[in-house]
Amino acid sequence: MVKDSKFYSTLGVSENASDSELKKAYRKAALKYHPDKNASPEAAEKFKEISHAYEILSDPEKREIYDQYGEEGLSGQGGAGMNAEDIFAQFFGGGFGGGGPQRPSRGKDIKHQISCSLEDLYKGKSTKLALNKTVLCHECSGRGGLEGKVKECQDCHGSGMKFVTRQMGPMIQRFQTVCDKCQGSGDICDPKDRCKTCRGKKTQQERKILQVHIEPGMKDGQRIVFNGEGDQEPGISPGDVIFIIDEKPNSEFQRSGNNLIKSIEIDLSTALCGGEIGFKHVSGEWIKTQAIPVIKYDDVKVIEGQGMPIYKQSSKGNLILKFTIKFPELNQIKDVEKLKELLPPQPELNIPIDALDEHMEDFNPIKHNERRSYDDDEEGHGGQGGPGVQCASQ
Repeated sequence: MVKDSKFYSTLGVSENASDSELKKAYRKAALKYHPDKNASPEAAEKFKEISHAYEILSDPEKREIYDQYGEEGLSGQGGAGMNAEDIFAQFFGGGFGGGGPQRPSRGKDIKHQISCSLEDLYKGKSTKLALNKTVLCHECSGRGGLEGKVKECQDCHGSGMKFVTRQMGPMIQRFQTVCDKCQGSGDICDPKDRCKTCRGKKTQQERKILQVHIEPGMKDGQRIVFNGEGDQEPGISPGDVIFIIDEKPNSEFQRSGNNLIKSIEIDLSTALCGGEIGFKHVSGEWIKTQAIPVIKYDDVKVIEGQGMPIYKQSSKGNLILKFTIKFPELNQIKDVEKLKELLPPQPELNIPIDALDEHMEDFNPIKHNERRSYDDDEEGHGGQGGPGVQCASQ
């Protein structure tokens, strides 16, 4: 007579239940109370109890200890070595889908950056890019051997991976590893029946040329996707090949969304009197416009509809012009007094009569920074000394 029948009651079996009866009872109860199948609040706790009971009773050594001494006798015997999900995965082969560890259903995407100038993104262009990719062997159609001679590995159910459970003292470890029977291939094939082209690997390398179309108005970071052109593997859908646009800087124009920004330096005469301005656009065409008096330093003007093409639309952004003014040298001004007569009068300044009258000259970085640097050095090392310098004690 067993000391404690709690685990038997949890599984709903008698105290002399056979291994097959234990498995049948666990299968029925685990499927009923698994959280993925039963969302009730008490289901998760019940599932843990069922799994723990099955772990103990399915192990002959632990069952014998439990029958003699009850649950207390299992202390230190690894009774909690596996959690409920581990037991369920081991029993059902990795979940409700069965078949052990599952292969991914889709391959990885292949990503490449494609460098584009601002001109490319304005006009659009097409380019051919070579790609080395993995494809199913053309000779054996991805089987790896002669038709009918390749069998699915029964140990891993074709996944190439399997769960292994080992007991180390009182602890039970469970981990995933490459199937030792098929060496990770997922199937079994006699060496003499393997494909001579791929040597049983099922895949081969192929060079693929892709025509990439850069459409007008595309932006930095935008993706061009070739669906299903990624590496191929047996039993899974190939991923995509994705080209990511990398926009290179332009020396004359800066892009801001769909707008273009250009800095223009004009002479003082054009700034004051107006005149014609011309420059080469990013499109390659020349643009001319009329400067209306008076343009101030840092003025911003706009030419509508001369920005970047708007992607997938027929319209364009705007062209924003930022002005700077180049002042003439003194020797270029022939008559300063006459110029004063033409310009607005200078403002009157209320300067005190005792103000210091100092001479102003052009700034010389070497001359004027050197003196200051020396003074700072003197100040920094006076008195207590600078960093890293210790004062001698008296």
